[in-house]
Amino acid sequence: MMRMSINITTSSSSPSPFLLRASHNTFRYRNNSLSSYSSSSPISQRRGLRPLKCGQGCDWVRRAGGVSAKIRSTAPAPAPVIERFERSFATMAAENAFKGILTSLSNPGGGEFGKYYSLPALNDPRVDKLPYSIKILLESAIRNCDGFQVTKEDVEKIIDWENSSPKQVEIPFKPARVLLQDFTGVPAVVDLAAMRDAMNNLGSDSNKINPLVPVDLVIDHSVQVDVARSENAVQSNMELEFQRNKERFAFLKWGSTAFQNMLVVPPGSGIVHQVNLEYLGRVVLNTEGMLYPDSVVGTDSHTTMIDGLGVAGWGVGGIEAEAAMLGQPMSMVLPGVVGFKLSGKLHNGVTATDLVLTVTQMLRKHGAVGKFVEFYGEGMGKLSLADRATIANMSPEYGATMGFFPVDHVTLQYLKLTGRSDETVAMIESYLRANKMFVDYSEPQVDRVYSSYLQLDLEDVEPCISGPKRPHDRVPLKEMKTDWHYCLNSKPGFKGFGVPKEAQDKTVKFSYHGHPAELKHGSVVIAAITSCTNTSNPSVMLGAGLVAKKACELGLEVKPWIKTSLAPGSGVVTKYLQQSTDAKFCMISGLQKYLNQQGFHVVGYGCTTCIGNSGDLDESVASAISENDIIAAAVLSGNRNFEGRVHPLTRANYLASPPLVVAYALAGTVDIDFDKEPIGTGKDGKSVYFKDIWPSNEEVVEAVQSSVLPDMFKSTYNAITKGNPMWNQLPVPTGTLCSWDPNSTYIHDPPYFKNMPLEPPGPRGVKDAYCLLNFGDSITTDHISPAGSIHKDSPAANYLLERGVDRKDFNSYGSRRGNDEVMVRGTFANIRIVNKLLNGEVGPKTIHIPTGEKLSVYDAAMRYKQAGSDMIVLAGAEYGSGSSRDWAAKGPMLLGVKAVIAKSFERIHRSNLVGMGIIPLSFKPNEDAETLGLTGHERYTIDIPSKISDLRPGQDVTVVTNTGKSFTCKSRFDTEVELAYFDHGGILQYVIRNLIKQ
Repeated sequence: MMRMSINITTSSSSPSPFLLRASHNTFRYRNNSLSSYSSSSPISQRRGLRPLKCGQGCDWVRRAGGVSAKIRSTAPAPAPVIERFERSFATMAAENAFKGILTSLSNPGGGEFGKYYSLPALNDPRVDKLPYSIKILLESAIRNCDGFQVTKEDVEKIIDWENSSPKQVEIPFKPARVLLQDFTGVPAVVDLAAMRDAMNNLGSDSNKINPLVPVDLVIDHSVQVDVARSENAVQSNMELEFQRNKERFAFLKWGSTAFQNMLVVPPGSGIVHQVNLEYLGRVVLNTEGMLYPDSVVGTDSHTTMIDGLGVAGWGVGGIEAEAAMLGQPMSMVLPGVVGFKLSGKLHNGVTATDLVLTVTQMLRKHGAVGKFVEFYGEGMGKLSLADRATIANMSPEYGATMGFFPVDHVTLQYLKLTGRSDETVAMIESYLRANKMFVDYSEPQVDRVYSSYLQLDLEDVEPCISGPKRPHDRVPLKEMKTDWHYCLNSKPGFKGFGVPKEAQDKTVKFSYHGHPAELKHGSVVIAAITSCTNTSNPSVMLGAGLVAKKACELGLEVKPWIKTSLAPGSGVVTKYLQQSTDAKFCMISGLQKYLNQQGFHVVGYGCTTCIGNSGDLDESVASAISENDIIAAAVLSGNRNFEGRVHPLTRANYLASPPLVVAYALAGTVDIDFDKEPIGTGKDGKSVYFKDIWPSNEEVVEAVQSSVLPDMFKSTYNAITKGNPMWNQLPVPTGTLCSWDPNSTYIHDPPYFKNMPLEPPGPRGVKDAYCLLNFGDSITTDHISPAGSIHKDSPAANYLLERGVDRKDFNSYGSRRGNDEVMVRGTFANIRIVNKLLNGEVGPKTIHIPTGEKLSVYDAAMRYKQAGSDMIVLAGAEYGSGSSRDWAAKGPMLLGVKAVIAKSFERIHRSNLVGMGIIPLSFKPNEDAETLGLTGHERYTIDIPSKISDLRPGQDVTVVTNTGKSFTCKSRFDTEVELAYFDHGGILQYVIRNLIKQ
């Protein structure tokens, strides 16, 4: 076995140990208390230094404060990894066209921090006015400029952003790292394993399939709220999580050893975006003396949360992320930037959640799809880093690629709070100031040029929630009761349930474990403090604890049939909820005690209710809802509330701040005017109102300042690196090729590369296709590829039952994303999906056009495939909005869908369709299926040139039906690179063929 000795020097404030990531090696540490670790150690322990490819320069990442490493091999290297890194690094300065601006950054403490590509040294006045977010793209292009993947022309496009952005020009971008969660991470590792098999089958080296940039995978999407309102909920839910997901977890643990550069953070550690914010985010990286801004793409749309830290990050499809892991530059359209000016400060009682829901509504109205949003103005100083992260988190909900907050003093304070070392923070500040990427509001500000402008006075923000079916449908709290009755009265739709007047006051009485209970329309049955959006923000989490405390003191109690839960984004939250102080800075027993009294026990550390992992409702409650057609409500501190997502039985779902979640749980209904109606009756018999339990801003600020401490972050993340007993005991298969188990219902060898030829197949049109589904507007990825429970009568359920899986062990669709057989059957399986072919009937069915039979979508698609017939999907606006899900593209491809014709597409989903070889077409402006008189009963022919050279991005394509209609659509292959993917049949096939040629 190869051994390396690593000389480590650390500043006194630097955390230790840091472990070098590379397969099948043992490492010795000098000047450090640790001895050696091998690749058999828990992968979660092997954090820290690791190889990072950055353009031509590849070396070991300096992961955190004051740590440097020199590698000296005491045995032959097992692979040309180090040699390749050294060779590439040596050629970077010689080959880079911008080597003349490579500059040293001095360290005030002596010596230098390293070298960097200096943007001021360009001496170009256009650079000074660029948005900070665009400067990050510029620096990356300059650093990676090799004349091939990134050219001088690409750099010029970015410098000339003001003129080139409106032209929708294409640029390459190479992110510094890739972030995964387990729902999307499992299929990514499955695809990598299948790609290794494909390389083998084509006679090439399978080890070419290896991540070339750091990949962090946080297992946070598998925990479900099976047990709630119990002191043992965390342990019980984790045990069930491991029982259900043992196969998946073992597979991921195998991947962390089989593939280089892959860190897996075990279950029970926290939510991926909060872990990224508090622990993984670097802001500035130092790769063996080369300094550059941190950037990340993630397979979760809320990767944007890291934008609040000044790190450029956004969600991409799993397919794109896999290509980025393998060293491919991302091809993207140079975005416009909305300048969003903030002024003033929030009023007393207004939370960051109220602010983000307001910002979301404003940006939805303004139009931010495909754009960066950059926040600036004197109001920035009044927002904490956690508040900024809350706003950045919901970028997908307001349609933007990023919601970016440039680094300033608030950022530096947060880095210190979360345990980053003083030396690291000093390096970050020095680099960003030197490269004119730091905002100092004590200095005169240069006017930035933006594509468009918005402004918000923070004093105008008022308490609010959003719902009942979309995140951008904001409702001021004072108007909630009126809005609820409007929804009851209105016809079914995003703001309507169509309940007849005579049925609106219906009361259903039932027995809950021997106690009398009742439900009405609007009764809250789920109240969940959940989601990365809010659980990373101490002000709203401590605010929720203060509401619970005041309610307990007044004698209020949440009704026992309401399913309450608290799922923090990291262990830090539990620490500060257990160590809270009152307004007089006297230690109290902790706010978690009061949350527990109201039923908000900690149920786990991960995504729960927000992604549909809300668990079952009590059988008595579920029966009362379903048998009486009650419009039950869920109130959650999440970012998504699309119908059918949170729970199949909660048709009204409202997004609210954590303290409002507690307030609505206490009220027991959303049909309440908090200004006028009491929440309940206190122990003294008097009415208790909202104002009686709502904490002041001063109370919240004092709790935050005295309770949230740097040591909490350090101890929490030191514990993460050690894993947990259940994870550490998982057996890990050996070998670099996957041994597929044909009997597994979790992990399955996907069919994407079966019989794959060495040469690309070329473009393919569509001939006489049937319409599989005909949709209206706002079909989300939740509709296309559900992540929640597997319905007992669905094709996926039948598949599992046929293989001996009991219903109680079905788990969720998200947990089975590593099995294409389950996922293809779950495609378009949302029970609330509306398909126009069914003439108003709701559910996962469609009409098989040749016979007129009503079938499940899967069964109809298989009929078409067996007959050799192509299929298309018709859709309205915002097709594919919601969470980024590669299965929302993989599933339709495996069903046999060849094209989607829509009014408009969500950015990531359109890209994913291209990545899977599906043709995305947009109707012309003011046209759609309805205006063109298309019913979906026609057969469709799409004329695509047979030579890739005859295709260009965005060109017009003619669609002809067998009924004589002909119309023109815009092809949504937006870049030349996407056309290349289409030529190869998909992005992964493109990557495989290019790696074979290397």
